[in-house]
Amino acid sequence: MSTSASVTARRLTAAALSAGALVGAMALPASASDHARPNRPEVRISAVQYDAPGRDDRSRSSLNREWVELTNTTRHTVNLDGWTLRNEDGRTYTFHHYRLEGRSTVRVHTGEGRDTRRDLFQDRNREVWDNRSDTATLRNDRGRFVDDESWGRNRHHGGWRHDDNRHGGWRHDDNRHGDNRHDGNRHGDNRHGDNRHGDNRH
Repeated sequence: MSTSASVTARRLTAAALSAGALVGAMALPASASDHARPNRPEVRISAVQYDAPGRDDRSRSSLNREWVELTNTTRHTVNLDGWTLRNEDGRTYTFHHYRLEGRSTVRVHTGEGRDTRRDLFQDRNREVWDNRSDTATLRNDRGRFVDDESWGRNRHHGGWRHDDNRHGGWRHDDNRHGDNRHDGNRHGDNRHGDNRHGDNRH
C-alpha cells in the first residue's frame, strides 16, 4: 500500500471514530433526560373533601359537599371516557364521554346534579368516602392504575395536608411532600366516631 493510500485510510478511520463519538455524545443527554423525568400522572387526584361540612343528613346539598377533584397537569385535553374513581369498598364512579381540558380541574360530587365541564355528579343517595379512613383510586379506561390518595390514621400521603377551611378535607401540596400534619386529636375517633355517624362510614 502506498504512503498516500495509508494516510487516506487513517483519515477515514479517524473521521468515522469522531462521528461515532459525536452521535454517542448527542444520544447520552437524551437518554439521561428520559430517566430523570419524574413519574407523575398526567391526570391526578388534586384534592379530596371526604367529610362534608355541616350535618350529614344525606340530603342532596350535603352529599354534594363531599367530592374528589382531578386535575389535568398537561396542556392537552385528556379523554376520561371509561376511567373510574373507586373507594376501598368497591363503590365505583365511571366517567362517560368526558374530556378534561389542559390545565383544568373537575370536581366529582357524590350526590345528584347536572354534569358540567367543571362539576360531575355520581348521583348517589349516600356518602361514598369514609370520614375516618379510605382510599380514592383513579384508573384509566384499560383498568391501569393512574393515581390514588389515602387518608386516616397513619395512612395519609406525604404530599397532602389538612385544610382547616375544608372541614375534613385534604389537598395536594407539592411544596410540602413528606410533611404530615394531620391532627389526630382534632380529626380522630372522638370527632368522627360511632356516636356521630352510627357506623364506620357515616
